[in-house]
Amino acid sequence: MAREYPIENVRNIGIAAHIDAGKTTTTERILFYTGKKHKLGTVDEGTAEMDWMVQERERGVTITAAATTCFWQDHAIHLIDTPGHVDFTVEVERSLRVLDGVIALFCAVGGVEPQSETVWNQAERYQIPRIAFVNKMDRVGANFTRVLEMMEDRFETNPVPLQIPLGEGRDFAGVVDLITLKAIHWNETDQGKTFEEVDIPTEYEDNANAARESLVESIASENDSLLEKYLDGSEISDQELVTGIRSATLHGSIIPILCGSSLKNQGVQPLLDAVINFLPSPVDVPPIEGEKPIISKSKSSKRKKSTDNSDSSEIVLRHADDTEPFSALAFKVASHDTVDKLVYCRVYSGTLKRGEVVYNVATEKQERVNRILQMHANKEASCDAAYAGDIVALVGMRTTKTGHTLSDVQHPLLLESIEFPPPVISVAIEPERASDTDALEETLEKLMDEDPTFTVGIDKETGQRIISGMGELHLEILTDRMIREFGVNARVSKLQVAYRETISGSAEGRGTHIHKTEEEGIYGDVILTVEPLERDVGFQFEDRTDETQIPRQFIPPIEGAIEGAMGNGALMGYALQDIKVTLTGGSTHPTDGSEVAYEGAAVSAFESAIRKAKPLLLEPIMQIHITVPDEHVGKVIGDLNSRRAQINETTSEDANNIINAIIPLAETFQYTTRLRSMTQGRGAFTLEFSHYDVAPSSITASGIS
Repeated sequence: MAREYPIENVRNIGIAAHIDAGKTTTTERILFYTGKKHKLGTVDEGTAEMDWMVQERERGVTITAAATTCFWQDHAIHLIDTPGHVDFTVEVERSLRVLDGVIALFCAVGGVEPQSETVWNQAERYQIPRIAFVNKMDRVGANFTRVLEMMEDRFETNPVPLQIPLGEGRDFAGVVDLITLKAIHWNETDQGKTFEEVDIPTEYEDNANAARESLVESIASENDSLLEKYLDGSEISDQELVTGIRSATLHGSIIPILCGSSLKNQGVQPLLDAVINFLPSPVDVPPIEGEKPIISKSKSSKRKKSTDNSDSSEIVLRHADDTEPFSALAFKVASHDTVDKLVYCRVYSGTLKRGEVVYNVATEKQERVNRILQMHANKEASCDAAYAGDIVALVGMRTTKTGHTLSDVQHPLLLESIEFPPPVISVAIEPERASDTDALEETLEKLMDEDPTFTVGIDKETGQRIISGMGELHLEILTDRMIREFGVNARVSKLQVAYRETISGSAEGRGTHIHKTEEEGIYGDVILTVEPLERDVGFQFEDRTDETQIPRQFIPPIEGAIEGAMGNGALMGYALQDIKVTLTGGSTHPTDGSEVAYEGAAVSAFESAIRKAKPLLLEPIMQIHITVPDEHVGKVIGDLNSRRAQINETTSEDANNIINAIIPLAETFQYTTRLRSMTQGRGAFTLEFSHYDVAPSSITASGIS
């Protein structure tokens, strides 16, 4: 059973940008021009095919990353359209984890906007080659040069234009291809399906020649053989230039820049050509690195440990080759109308056939693949097999979750998982009727499977279910889905801040759990110290005892019990973070030592130490980026100061001011309404989680409703 196309002709790419930069519109044009669909949809009319959720079509905003496959120039393009709103950054994070290349979209008017920086940094973290598309060149205020300058300044990168625009704003009429030195005009009568290449208009010749020379110089400086030809004054052919651009892009030394207007059907075909010519295939990226797991060891954890790593696993490489052992990463779980759930996977090596059994390293269980699907938004087509480099959805993976590795049963492999930011906002949710309780619990479980940034807990004082997420819109969408998609009737309370607790000092605690009956006894005695760590480090555990103090078999249960106790702080009951626990002593009994007793003693010692270690309340701090007309800047800044905001930068762009600040999340509720009121509806803002910091003592003293 052979693959339909060579792996060298596969491109796994995503489109990422700030909200409203035109990602979904660009994706619609890609699908249209590649023949995947035969009618253009629009975001405004709710007919965009990749925005398939009811909530996406109603709000005109992408909520979930949607995958599809299309074909261009005998190449298969696996494409993921990602959300731009910061509340759904989980969708971007897990998509970038499995992609080989990215199209970064920038609005020609807004330039590098806050979420543009976020997704760029995410791609940088995964070292993903990028090309950039400056969209909306037809908009009033479009400025191609300014966008390049902002990229160079904000990203410290090397943007290299492959095109320059023929006019800007209302005068935008096409592009000049700097490789061929031809002007390209699109035909409006057939929705941009056809275009013509003509000589460059006289008034653009000087700019085009200068830009071409700059392009050749930039590429030659990255390639020794081209540099030699350039310095000798020899002509560099178009194909040599394309090869040089591809090499520099794959090495991350340049970012090729294209431009156009997706809404006006201009510039998308050259963008597709650039995907093929300059972004990598699976064989162009380094082999995936994983660990050969020791099956008997405890489940992997994200927390940092100070214990020795003598049981560290062997590093294994898997190449993008159909003949190597199968390995894949599950990067997304989604509900579906016709099956229990879909597990989206990136296949890194080997071949997977329908009906085969795979091994999940995280759960240490085998699972049978009932079906393999190639997805197009929420529609699917069945496949007999998946190959190295493919992105597919699997049916039958009952225990597989986001970040789990699937591998060949005989050759287990553990790939690096995906880390997500903590939820920062919460609401209480209860079923309207007792009969809805089971349905609510089942729905919450499904939503947690789908979204790792959505969590559910129980308030220990009130017994209420507390759901937490990344922002107001995030929780609003999820609760709306519960009602409309899953048919669950539930009551939702007002928003709450997801506070945390930590300690500011060191302290020692001792706990004992000793019980004796006539028949048997249990014995546990633990001494430990706690000390604060730097912010956002998490939890660390160190064992300084020996066998005479605490038997070795009880150390893992003690560590697990303490980590579980991190869920409830001594101050107000919020989860603890940034604490190091050092096991310093204890005692043992020749016959009565018990795992349960040592766990209980450890929790008692930990709680005692935490109470003495000067506990502190932490609150989530957000980055806020506000765009406001000049005449309203004073009012907005004054309001921010009253909300405990710290203003970092204010810049002026045309008739608007950009305010960058950090602000406690608790001060941002209903800020949309307030900003609109202050700016006559002309202000806009975005919020993104930044860090946790110490909350004012007034909050702790007064309590939190």
